[in-house]
Amino acid sequence: MIDRLEKEVDMLERHLQVLRMVIENEPIGIVKMSNETGYPHHKVRYSLRVLEEENLIEPSSQGAITTEDTDEFVAELDGKVDHIVDKLDGMKIESAPEVE
Repeated sequence: MIDRLEKEVDMLERHLQVLRMVIENEPIGIVKMSNETGYPHHKVRYSLRVLEEENLIEPSSQGAITTEDTDEFVAELDGKVDHIVDKLDGMKIESAPEVE
């Protein structure tokens, strides 16, 4: 159950790292992103496709570039992550007190 959540968080982390690279280096291509992140080309390509479906990036002849939706997404990201962290903190089960 938790393993699946951890895999989703790892994938989200990769998507956000790819988005950060596009923001900082646009236009940027798959090969350069793969070389700089160490992620295989197919994983970078998948992250780019997800980001494109979310309208956060778009392809250009020189590589991926941001869209007009990117700034708003980035501005709201920290608050959304904080909300999820708070929700996860609320799920913790305190250990039972030790019996003497």
